[in-house]
Amino acid sequence: MKKIIILGSTGSIGKQTLEIIKKDKNKFKILLLSTDKNINLISKQIKTFKVKHIVVTNKKKYEILKKRFRKIKIFSDFNKIDKELKVKADYTMSAISGIEGLRPTINIIKKTKRIAIANKESIICGWELIQKELRRYKTEFIPVDSEHFSIWSVIKNYHKSDIEKIILTASGGPFLNKKNTKNINPIDAINHPNWKMGKKISVDSATLMNKVFEVIEAKKIFDIELKKFDILIHPKSYVHAIIKLKNGLIKIIAHDTNMKIPISNSIYIGEPNQKFIKSNDINIINLNSLNFQKVDSKKFPVIKILKKITEKNSLFDTILISINDELVSLFLKNKINFLDISSKIQLLINLPFFSKFKRQKPNYLAQIEKLNEFVRLKTRTLSVRSKKK
Repeated sequence: MKKIIILGSTGSIGKQTLEIIKKDKNKFKILLLSTDKNINLISKQIKTFKVKHIVVTNKKKYEILKKRFRKIKIFSDFNKIDKELKVKADYTMSAISGIEGLRPTINIIKKTKRIAIANKESIICGWELIQKELRRYKTEFIPVDSEHFSIWSVIKNYHKSDIEKIILTASGGPFLNKKNTKNINPIDAINHPNWKMGKKISVDSATLMNKVFEVIEAKKIFDIELKKFDILIHPKSYVHAIIKLKNGLIKIIAHDTNMKIPISNSIYIGEPNQKFIKSNDINIINLNSLNFQKVDSKKFPVIKILKKITEKNSLFDTILISINDELVSLFLKNKINFLDISSKIQLLINLPFFSKFKRQKPNYLAQIEKLNEFVRLKTRTLSVRSKKK
């Protein structure tokens, strides 16, 4: 039986991973699941998959679940599972959102033969740390964002010098054709037209910040120059990436708007009797109306941030993630308006205090976590204060 770990099993990616496994249940054994607060859902997952090891990071919820399941091992943090997991997992899905997912991701690498990472914040802020652990423990890595999995599935057969251009596609979110975005509320912003996603990533899709992050993430994962990446608006989200090779070939990777496709591939890939999910037939209508558009920087001003990104990994990447995380959180709490997200992030990253981090390299995990906390506090203070004025 293939041994599985899922970090963030109650989130969107975690739930879809378990849905895939459930259909082939006899071939899998779940070693560990984790959640922050959703103990009702993880309780169901414990019973369905007979899981013996659970991590609940919220202290109050941890105490409640511990009383609910007295015969299984429940931990309040990931540091305590090292001695408990005696065997290596065959596959781990890392799907805890935000920078909070970085430490668990790094810690779990030594416990798994393959890790699929769906957490872009971890890769953007701590790729060098992750890569170091991957090499140390000879753990295979597969990206599972639809765009990055699409790129990976093609370029793994080529040398990076063979690649002339990589284009990532963006749907444009719910406001692509909306002229006035001054009075956007959180409910409208999280209503993505094509994908079922969490609130945070849905807002990032609406501002196009998600695509900025995906370019940075791809640059790090594939070690390809930033200038070789581009973004095109593709409202149907049917094409996920376009790779132009120096030999003249252009490869277009398309699939349904279903995250189970890259997830199932990351689970089963390389097996002699691969079992994939049943996908729809080729959508001829979508292929005949791809409707690619260049990104309008007036409608999506955050796209300009890519010009401020350096080729070298630096703590500025953490600054960017942390500012955006806090601004989106403030918007979802109705403390700033939708347009503030784009305007304030561009204002804040230009502050001398933040821009100086372009010269500093991320050397250790605590450094990234401490900086994240400070930047979020600073962002919150400056943003809410300026609104009051």
